[in-house]
Amino acid sequence: MEAEIFLVRHPPIAGGEGRCYGVLDLPLALPAANSVASIRAHLPPRFQVWSSPLRRCLDLAKALADADEVRPHPGLREMNFGDWEGLNWADIPRAELESWAANITGYRPPGGESAEEMQARALVALREIRASPSPLPRVCVTHAGVIRALVAAQQGLPPARWLDIRPAYGEVLRLASEQGDVSGAV
Repeated sequence: MEAEIFLVRHPPIAGGEGRCYGVLDLPLALPAANSVASIRAHLPPRFQVWSSPLRRCLDLAKALADADEVRPHPGLREMNFGDWEGLNWADIPRAELESWAANITGYRPPGGESAEEMQARALVALREIRASPSPLPRVCVTHAGVIRALVAAQQGLPPARWLDIRPAYGEVLRLASEQGDVSGAV
């Protein structure tokens, strides 16, 4: 039987208000330990922990498991917004934002990656994580964009529906199997 995959979105961050951020390595607003009990309530008793390499995810992953048991995977990091990273949304050229709005999954911000490119990267990561030799379920601590992309692929959603997927901070989603549906918690 294939191992279950649980996707966990990191808790709220500090310093992101009004700013564009993806790979910008912002910290959590509160200690990760504050979120562990509510997240663990939706996870199996034992699991393998994988994480985006960004500290907002790594901090939570380390709080969920022993630090030496966390497996960072670059494929789980958030979308790279390139030249937009760290800018206030109001400071991004309007024409670029309009181009992105017209093609939300295919547009690549200058110096960054498109949502479709991020999805391809995340799907490779998911295959590698599934192939990891362990009978334990996998918990992947990651970001809203990655969760959105993986759930969209799992459900076969067209790009126009990707933004319908809105994982909350600290939310846990279970990918039942490679071909199965997705169920949510918290």
